[in-house]
Amino acid sequence: MQPPSLTLFPNWSREGFKQQSLRQVVRVSIGGTAARFKLSNRYGKTPLRVAGATVGRTAKGAAVRKGTSRALTFGEEKAVTIPAGADVFSDALRMRVKPLESLTLTLYLAEPTGPATYHMSASATSYRAAGDLRSDESGEAFTDTSVSWYYVAGVEVRGGPAGRRDGVVTFGDSITDGLASTVDADNRYPDELAERYAREGRPRSVLNHGISGNMITFGTVGTGESGVDRFKKDVLTEAGVSTVVVLEGVNDVGLSEIPGSQVPDVSVEQLIAAHRDIVRQARAKGLKVVGATLTPFRGAMYFSERGEVKRDALNEWIRTSGAYDRVVDLDRALADPADPDRLVPAYDSGDHLHLSDAGYRALAEAIDVDSL
Repeated sequence: MQPPSLTLFPNWSREGFKQQSLRQVVRVSIGGTAARFKLSNRYGKTPLRVAGATVGRTAKGAAVRKGTSRALTFGEEKAVTIPAGADVFSDALRMRVKPLESLTLTLYLAEPTGPATYHMSASATSYRAAGDLRSDESGEAFTDTSVSWYYVAGVEVRGGPAGRRDGVVTFGDSITDGLASTVDADNRYPDELAERYAREGRPRSVLNHGISGNMITFGTVGTGESGVDRFKKDVLTEAGVSTVVVLEGVNDVGLSEIPGSQVPDVSVEQLIAAHRDIVRQARAKGLKVVGATLTPFRGAMYFSERGEVKRDALNEWIRTSGAYDRVVDLDRALADPADPDRLVPAYDSGDHLHLSDAGYRALAEAIDVDSL
């Protein structure tokens, strides 16, 4: 989750909500017999009052499959007040959820919320409309749209295979977040990874904790707390997790090389220290830690030869230091053989940094799922 800001995409985080219904679609990776939703007011300055919430099975767009909308409760109450800086879980709602099923969450926010805790780049459409439309299943009134998520920080599925403790957290920046993938298509690399497990008949929880623009050493309002600082809040609080895949550092390298940038110059030693810190935090929690090398980005807006030297040095450390339990060499898996500092053209979204849908699929395929 991120503090409210106006950065890459127009969004509603600064203005917040008042007497509006907010509808959002999320896809789960594993199935079970109950689900509960995590709502966050982590960056709110005042208590957040949610007057009511419903969840239903997603139809198309803002529509909910007829007859599936059900009320969520919080401590057996329909409404909940979330203190500033806090998160809450709904009560578990008994419903059979299939692997890779999409659920639609609708929040009614009657009172002014103030600026909203949100996730900037959802690669999914969110909807809002005036009034209390929690029970509206047609979705026709939800004509105002955004590509960010607001307040919803996760879905926890329980029962069946959901009781296992073998979840995978993917942690990083916009490459993990799936920036430039097709909106509403669930083509981020963690989605593709979850689909691999499902196709093989062994669904596994795959959680996405990527934030576009995020840096491992330095935090900003627009790009979230540094990876080192948010790791405890975003990863170590997740239930049922055994493994974390870390792919982060390219923004530290690139943004610090832009003339006049507010991001301070970062050294290879600082990058390595940050990766070691995350490994230490994960191991202290008993998690397996997988390190991924940074992907090629020659031609990107913030590429520089000096930055490329840093990327190469960090990648070599990830490959050879032994700090990580396993290594996924995405640098080599996604590099253009004719110019290894660039992405394979088919994997390039066009900005020479982020991946196409094919690129995110190739990234997921590069991971040895049996090693996670």
